[in-house]
Amino acid sequence: MEVHTFFKKGVQKPRKKEKILELKWIYTCDDIDWNELSNLYKIAPLGDKKPDNLKTVFSNSKYKCFIYHDNILIGVGRALADGFDCSYICDIAIHPNYQKKGIGKNIVNKLLEFSKNHQRVILFSNIGKEGFYSKLGFAKMNTAMAIFKNQEKAIEIGILSEM
Repeated sequence: MEVHTFFKKGVQKPRKKEKILELKWIYTCDDIDWNELSNLYKIAPLGDKKPDNLKTVFSNSKYKCFIYHDNILIGVGRALADGFDCSYICDIAIHPNYQKKGIGKNIVNKLLEFSKNHQRVILFSNIGKEGFYSKLGFAKMNTAMAIFKNQEKAIEIGILSEM
């Protein structure tokens, strides 16, 4: 567990009367309330994911970050990694009341730090978030391909394109 201090706008020095956020960072799945995480996914919004499914995917991820403010889960992220070749960052979710404060950026940077010895780090982004990840050093892949459980929906919403 680590404690990080954030300021209202994510800046390094507080402005007058600016609220300081003391955030608790946890890197294990111990004592996680999976219902609370499921709710965070809904409101972030990252979709409707069942608590048991979230427990499975986070438990199977080599790296994970759970961020709390006043004992409330306000941010998460995870990376599937093999220990050498590839690390895949996914599921960065921030509570709407805490977005635009630099927390998501810090989660990605922590996952990149954990993944630093991998040959490549891959990230799957929601549509419209590409610019955010580009600022963190990610470049668009020209050769990535995917198979989705609901391929037609993925094409319809623009995640995939037909060849």
